[in-house]
Amino acid sequence: MNKFQSYIYPLVIIGVLFFVFGFLTWINGILIPYFQICLELNNFQASLVAFSSYTAYFVMAIPSAYILRFTGYKKGMVLGLFIMAAGTALFIPAANSRIYAVFLTGLFITGSGLALLQTAANPYVAIIGPIESTAQRIGFMGLANKVAGILSITIFGSIFLFNADEIIQKLNLADAAQKAEMLDSYALRIVEPYSIITVLLLLLSVMIYFSRIPEINEIREDINNFAVDKQQADSSVFQYPYLVLGVISLFFAGACEVIPIDGLIIYSRSLGIPIEEARHYSTYTMYAMLLGYLSSVILIPKVFSQQQALKYCAILGLGLTLGAFVTEGLVSAVFLMLMGFGAAMLWGTIWGLSLKGLGKHTKIGSAMLLMSVIGGGIFPVFFGKLIDISPSYPQSAVLLLLPCYLMLLFFSVYGHRIRRWSGIL
Repeated sequence: MNKFQSYIYPLVIIGVLFFVFGFLTWINGILIPYFQICLELNNFQASLVAFSSYTAYFVMAIPSAYILRFTGYKKGMVLGLFIMAAGTALFIPAANSRIYAVFLTGLFITGSGLALLQTAANPYVAIIGPIESTAQRIGFMGLANKVAGILSITIFGSIFLFNADEIIQKLNLADAAQKAEMLDSYALRIVEPYSIITVLLLLLSVMIYFSRIPEINEIREDINNFAVDKQQADSSVFQYPYLVLGVISLFFAGACEVIPIDGLIIYSRSLGIPIEEARHYSTYTMYAMLLGYLSSVILIPKVFSQQQALKYCAILGLGLTLGAFVTEGLVSAVFLMLMGFGAAMLWGTIWGLSLKGLGKHTKIGSAMLLMSVIGGGIFPVFFGKLIDISPSYPQSAVLLLLPCYLMLLFFSVYGHRIRRWSGIL
């Protein structure tokens, strides 16, 4: 009981950070159609929003691991929040100039801060308790993340996409001067919300700095089953096949989690659904994810092991992908929304299966896993491009998810059990 109570305080603080992660990550689903309108972008160009955000994880994850060696978890979190504030502040001049490259730069800087925060927060959640219940603890974090995502999409959807269909109609009828004036005014909708976000990030950094979060030394052999194999104490992190396969799996999992949210509005528009209706769909996906996280907290590891949960989610994802492909209109979009349930369990299960037994390599292993979330930026770009090149049957774009779920199925059944490369042969 005392050990459990010792987890509560730091997990509450980390839960606040996961709330921030969700609030700023899942707003991309609203920013994509918003930028598509005010900057006159096609689906491929608009999907660069997700690409810029997730590329920052790839670029900054390894440097973040080295930064944490010097700063420790707590100061690293504070630094990450400052970097995020710098990125969100850049949206203000970007809106006034209406230059897409400046917006993308702001997204990249914000993503860099998020990468540093998550490099610290994810292993912290894994290490602070028993490895067998990693998915359960990350499930709690996921609840905070997805509640924030629901609030983010709801609030910013009502601000950025309010009367969007009417605005598009007016833009189509306006001359060049009128259009420029309307687009300039529309772009400024983002200034006040992002000014508030910047201030809140700075205040949160102060709160974290003065908090009592303990540092955790993951190479101690007595902490929560993260004991180091003495024969591999000086080995390379690449000598752990299950970690490498976990990194690859998390890369593909990025598509399964991001496309049903960030790509859902542009997909629904391609199916002929108005923005005023489609802007709510990402929220419905979030509710499905919320249910998935609640299920993970209740079921893992009491009913299902982490690998069993991952296997069932992969099978469910394959079925929903085929369902979205063979149906039309709202029904096809609903299949994508339902993917949120299984997608909620992918992150925690893969992290739990990939980090076990890494010992001193936990930080660099976590950084590698974090790098792999660039999949959440790459796959939506291809998804948008497939919609652009196949406007008569946009459902073909969802087939992009089939190889992703197949990889997750392989990792859940076989990949996570491979302890040495010789075991693959």
